[in-house]
Amino acid sequence: MYLNSYETIYILRPDVTDDINLSLVNYYKALIKEQGGQNVLVQHRGRRHLTYNIGYYYDGIYVQMNYQANGKLVKFLEKSMRFNDNIIRYLTVKYNMLNTLNIY
Repeated sequence: MYLNSYETIYILRPDVTDDINLSLVNYYKALIKEQGGQNVLVQHRGRRHLTYNIGYYYDGIYVQMNYQANGKLVKFLEKSMRFNDNIIRYLTVKYNMLNTLNIY
């Protein structure tokens, strides 16, 4: 089965503790792996000022996940993020490895 490459960035509320942040990262990594995803790479981007406020929040904690999966897994992942109160925004981008590496 062919797997596409995806990058998901989600923004946590600024008042989330490090324990909750780590538990969410572990939860989403496990979710991706148990649904058939591979090569999960997580990068903590830290607390940053938002360009525009989201609700009452002016800052957010950014987490970036790169992985390989199918489209159904991405929908399932985004659905679970939508119902999590600690996540204020998320975005998933599909990208082609050949174009990012400039291989023709």
